[in-house]
Amino acid sequence: MNKCHSNTELSSHEGTRCHFNGGTGAIKLGIDVHQDFYVVVGFGFSLQRQLSALSIHCYVACPQKLDEHNKRVKTDGLDAKALCLKLDRFVQGNRDALARVRVPTEKEEQLRALHRQREQLVKVRKQLEAQGRSLWVNHGFEPVKSWWKPRTFAALDVPQWMRELLQNSQPILLALQQKIGALTIQLQSAAAPNQPRGLGLMTSVIIDREIGDWRRFSNRRQIASYTGLCPGEYSSGNTRLQSCVTKHGNPRLRAALLELAWPLVRFQPNYKPIVKWRATLAKGALATGAARKKAIVAVARQLAVDLWRIKTGRLRSEELGLIN
Repeated sequence: MNKCHSNTELSSHEGTRCHFNGGTGAIKLGIDVHQDFYVVVGFGFSLQRQLSALSIHCYVACPQKLDEHNKRVKTDGLDAKALCLKLDRFVQGNRDALARVRVPTEKEEQLRALHRQREQLVKVRKQLEAQGRSLWVNHGFEPVKSWWKPRTFAALDVPQWMRELLQNSQPILLALQQKIGALTIQLQSAAAPNQPRGLGLMTSVIIDREIGDWRRFSNRRQIASYTGLCPGEYSSGNTRLQSCVTKHGNPRLRAALLELAWPLVRFQPNYKPIVKWRATLAKGALATGAARKKAIVAVARQLAVDLWRIKTGRLRSEELGLIN
């Protein structure tokens, strides 16, 4: 007969162990992760790989609100307990108890780190460039676009003290731009040959690497949901309300799909979603900005589904109206 003692030193909360089966067949741990320390141990994908190498079955779950009873009390011990309770329900067969995260391979992580670093460098470059423009505006000067480029910088008509301040950032901006250019070439060279017209080389590489393995999606609903471009919904009783997109899933993938959808309006006029939304997206169309955004989101969502069909061999690009 199994007994549960609430005064065990293994738990900081009375009754925690009583929530679980007292058998010895499995040990379940809820891990509350902080940047500097853990309750109980570990962090991220590397931890999962280390545990898997020790033949430990490990799940990585999405961040979520753990205060199910809305007590408005949050501690590391309570979070660990809540995680453990969810894990117990999950292994007992309730697959909705945890929102699992797919663990990418080390190769997939290395590949996507390249374009993510480029994205970070572009962000830093824009920040430094904006700081220079703000210096101009604050002292009554008209800002010059790309003021940090060599020829433009040499021709600047500004006081010497301002030039000296701008010179503190200019070499950094030049170095950033050089590195961004090198990464851009490296990413574009990795694109698959014979891309349909309008599918930018780098954007298509970003989409492929953010997805990782296209075959992990079983149907079109899964890939559409992963993009976060599906409409939200609030329904109760006889009321049904659809709102803006859920933004659930991968934000970099979502941004790349939207960036890729706009050129298709011009380069792929026979693509089925473009035909459907042509009246709204055509140049000079009498449509509001909100209507155009709604249309391009619909095109991007369908594009993700069609890319999945192409990548997994279900259909050829020509069958979808995408020409090379």
